[in-house]
Amino acid sequence: MTTPGYGQYCPISRALDVLGERWSLLILRDLLLGTARYNDLARGLPGLSRSLLAKRLRQFERAGLVEKVGSAYLLTAAGRELEPILFGLGEWGARWAFGDPQQAELDPAVLVWWMHTRLDTSSFPGKRHVLAVRFTDVPHRFWIVVESGVPSVCAADPGYPVDVTIISDVGSLYLVWLGRLPVIQAIRTGRLSFAGPSALTRRMPSVLRLSPMAPYTGSVPVDFASRAS
Repeated sequence: MTTPGYGQYCPISRALDVLGERWSLLILRDLLLGTARYNDLARGLPGLSRSLLAKRLRQFERAGLVEKVGSAYLLTAAGRELEPILFGLGEWGARWAFGDPQQAELDPAVLVWWMHTRLDTSSFPGKRHVLAVRFTDVPHRFWIVVESGVPSVCAADPGYPVDVTIISDVGSLYLVWLGRLPVIQAIRTGRLSFAGPSALTRRMPSVLRLSPMAPYTGSVPVDFASRAS
């Protein structure tokens, strides 16, 4: 069954036939940021049913945006050309449609999943690095294990010694991740702390690389008074 298009001979109309359905742009966002496997895409988009994810990926294949190689979905040249469009949309959203977070938007599991591929632990000794994430306002705990530069997320203790524990409330860590709350300010105000050997904790501001959206969202004013209340 073919989904009816807009019935207009216009490049924007044709583009929306491919990209305009629910979840499409967020799936493409994650593909552009390096997520390639079905289970990883599903983990980063928990509100999206797996059946709809599979349907969207098939649509992208038919449209020539992705190709499946083994178990990986790889962007084609056409798919990669969407990067400035997606990031331009993010820049517009940061300027005109972004504000303080809503409680329903603050998912600790999604935040840790986003963060885990943006950690640069190359300055840590050894080949295995373990960062624990402890939230002060929810019971969830997570461990990020980086083995020879390859990161993974664990929702249960993997049994390895922890190098550094990241301690924050969910909202504050989101603000740090998005560049809206500078790391040094978050530490100074007690909204973020690092526990572990000082030789490692003092490296954490450079280890924690921020969201690719941080250059845009970091310019959005934050109502810290309302966040603290």
